[in-house]
Amino acid sequence: MSPVLIGSLGLLALFVLIFTRMPVAFVMTLVGLLGFGYLVNFDAALSMAVRDLYGVFGSYNLTVIPLFILMGQIAFHAGISRRLFQVAYAFIGHWPGGMAIATIFACAGFSAICGSTNATAATMAAVALPEMQRYRYRDTLAAGVVAAGGSLGILVPPSVIFIVYGIMTEQSIGKLFMAGVLPGILLTLLFVVTVIVWAKVDPSVAPRGPRSSAAQRLRSLSGLIETLILFAMVMGGLFTGVFTPTEAGAVGACGTLVIAVVRRKLTWSGFLQALQETTRISCMILMIVAGATIFGRFLAVTRIPFEIAGWVAGLPLSPPLVMALIILVYLIGGCFIDALALIMLTVPIFYPVVSALQFDPIWFGVIIVLVTQIGVITPPVGVNVYVVSGVARDVPLHSIFIGVLPLLAALVVGTLLMIPFPQIALFLPMLMR
Repeated sequence: MSPVLIGSLGLLALFVLIFTRMPVAFVMTLVGLLGFGYLVNFDAALSMAVRDLYGVFGSYNLTVIPLFILMGQIAFHAGISRRLFQVAYAFIGHWPGGMAIATIFACAGFSAICGSTNATAATMAAVALPEMQRYRYRDTLAAGVVAAGGSLGILVPPSVIFIVYGIMTEQSIGKLFMAGVLPGILLTLLFVVTVIVWAKVDPSVAPRGPRSSAAQRLRSLSGLIETLILFAMVMGGLFTGVFTPTEAGAVGACGTLVIAVVRRKLTWSGFLQALQETTRISCMILMIVAGATIFGRFLAVTRIPFEIAGWVAGLPLSPPLVMALIILVYLIGGCFIDALALIMLTVPIFYPVVSALQFDPIWFGVIIVLVTQIGVITPPVGVNVYVVSGVARDVPLHSIFIGVLPLLAALVVGTLLMIPFPQIALFLPMLMR
């Protein structure tokens, strides 16, 4: 059998095993190891697997992942996310859909110190969803807003997806972070407009909350100080070139811990839970990266990425149409595969095509984050929907999927705007040193 045929069978086996709910990291490792061993030899495959596993877990560049995850976990257990919600609610809780809008702003704020869509969704499901239910918000709107707002965690920097993409494509992680800022703001505003229109059309879905007094608003602002300090330290340092992304993660994690200790908001048990969750999530991500690296070696031997790149580049289509096809693949794939796994699987295939067609790699990174962001709230995988469902067990799963549909439309609009207006993503990176 030809290497291309072996590679095609390997891809088929990969998807079959993923649909059996076998962990994605183990699937990629197993298929990559067996495929590489068959095409080369098994001694070389075992040596390659050991080398790649050690290389990933011992990589200095990848230490940025656990550092930013630790930053987000400490922020959660120190109550920073709850205080963010209280600030947003104090100012806009009386608007149509005000509590839902407050949740969206709190999601964006927490994403800026977290970097994980799952963590953002789970946090806001625990903090904001009970409050919206208490004010008789309909479950579809309340849960849908939490699931969709949580998806900002993979776009608003610091984003784990941007880190992985930057390492895979050898692009500046700092520039990728900055490229996510304006699209993140745009998407947040599109979510807000969607909620306002929804609440105007059907006021029963989101009863208005009481208007806060000027004194209450002023007092609530203290809950915003920590997030502003952390965001300024991390993103300001990156933007000015004072420190690298890895150093930014260390500064952010240390700064979050200092703030939590000074404010006396972090208990010992909360600190231990933050460490445990950081270890668990980091190991999961690093195993996916290691598995994708091994699977990528197998794909390289089959030459499938290069064959696909050559075929697509030779199509009698304009570059925008080729990009549209690539985006369509991500949209479909995101419905079935976890965002991180999808990027690890497809970037080695599509990045050479994007480079050949002379698209900006930073812009492409933002585009694939946006389309995989759509995948985290669409069935059947829709991981954020399942996260919210796991926290809010009294809300039916189908209600959450119904609730994300209007916000899904906002996501699609935001993605489409990025295609004719790439400067939305590229303006801030161009200002960096």
